[in-house]
Amino acid sequence: MTTITCQPVGDTAIRIQFNENVSPELNRQIRAFCKRLSDFNVKGVTEWVPAYNAVHVYYQPYFISYEKLHAILHDMTYSDSAYQKETVTLVKIPVLYGGKAGTDIAQVAGNSGLSEQRVIEKHAGVDYLIYMIGFLPGFPYLGGLPEDLATPRLVNPRSHVPEGSVGIAGNQTGIYPLASPGGWNIIGRTPVKLFDPDREEPFLYRAGDRIRFVPISKREYDRIEKHVQHNTFQIEKEVIQDGQLSD
Repeated sequence: MTTITCQPVGDTAIRIQFNENVSPELNRQIRAFCKRLSDFNVKGVTEWVPAYNAVHVYYQPYFISYEKLHAILHDMTYSDSAYQKETVTLVKIPVLYGGKAGTDIAQVAGNSGLSEQRVIEKHAGVDYLIYMIGFLPGFPYLGGLPEDLATPRLVNPRSHVPEGSVGIAGNQTGIYPLASPGGWNIIGRTPVKLFDPDREEPFLYRAGDRIRFVPISKREYDRIEKHVQHNTFQIEKEVIQDGQLSD
């Protein structure tokens, strides 16, 4: 059984810490806990944010006390621990690899001892689990990067990484939804808008969903970019049963 600890985070939040190694199974347990939290609809709870091995639960203390919420969350965590499979979304992200779009792909290739083409094939040959979203709105922290593609962060982070950049840092890969400073090795770029506050659904995915990178040419990139600018691009998604894809 997974052990947990609860601790206050300021006056309006509780951190639920799951004390075991990060894994797809732990991610399923965290998602199951979040679903129970949603179903239970605790008065005073305003939001919860899942992470790799924890969940932050935010609440209004004038509706519910820390002690009462602590007891509810503790009991909820240990109740009905069997995970019920649910549907998740596989989101297919088109990516232009290398060249000006992926200025660090040679560094990743050199670090891994592979050709740039083989780096592309391996990076695009895996379906990645979205463990959590942050540090920017819509930035997916993805698990499942092939071990030989793992590359240390840049010694000197850049002051500007373009929106849509796909990068590798250590054993993780992710996508910058907005232009930002950053120290990840950039291997490609997507023309797709990952986060748009003006959309009915601002985010393309949620924690627990999967991402598949699809290599595209410069011509395809330009074509998709024009459709994105005119709000006529429809990203390809596939609804699957959790566990249907290998972790």
